[in-house]
Amino acid sequence: MSSAQTSAKKTISPEEWERKLADVSVSKHDLNKLVMNYLVIEGYKDAAEKFSLESGLQPGIDLSSIQDRMSIRNAIQAGDVESAIERVNDLDPEILDTNPKLYFHLQLQRLIELIKAGRITEAIEFAQEELAPRGEENPEFLEELEKTMALLAFEEASRSPLAYLIEYAQRQKTASELNSAILTAQCQEKDPKLPSLLKMLVWAQNQLDEKATYPKITNFVTGQLDVAAGSGTAV
Repeated sequence: MSSAQTSAKKTISPEEWERKLADVSVSKHDLNKLVMNYLVIEGYKDAAEKFSLESGLQPGIDLSSIQDRMSIRNAIQAGDVESAIERVNDLDPEILDTNPKLYFHLQLQRLIELIKAGRITEAIEFAQEELAPRGEENPEFLEELEKTMALLAFEEASRSPLAYLIEYAQRQKTASELNSAILTAQCQEKDPKLPSLLKMLVWAQNQLDEKATYPKITNFVTGQLDVAAGSGTAV
């Protein structure tokens, strides 16, 4: 951005920004609903129960139903994908029967766990018997399988360009995909509203950055404002 464009931007002082924020009325009830929505969809049963007692807000569903989703999610996050599949089928076998992509991803996670455990021969046999036939039918599946099998080419997979596949975040990704499928099968919302609102906030700040300097949020965990950004200092 040129100096001329920068100088043309409006500068909003921290005091003015605070006044503008104070003029915005946000219902505490609406904020509580956002929090409850997140806790229920993400499966935090105990936290949802406690929050319901503290806020007086009803969760809108039977919280005991969350327990099944949590046990399935915990199994995947612990690397026990086979147990998670069994529990899903006990809960509702149609979830996997009608979602081949999800089932493939679960099997792919099983393969990753075998590779992580150093059970190479078993991993190769599992890939050939369970995953390769599905890959032959779907180019997308085949590409994902080949990428996962490429882990075997590295002596230390944790130092390879594909190391992200064996990280905990990959388990979380698989668990979230399955969690969404279960919620859909139960005719519930599958995506919490709070992350979407945070994305909208980031987008709004990016748009405003082009027109003004202001105390923007730099820490979305604490909601901390960068006061210097509204005092004429370059962002």
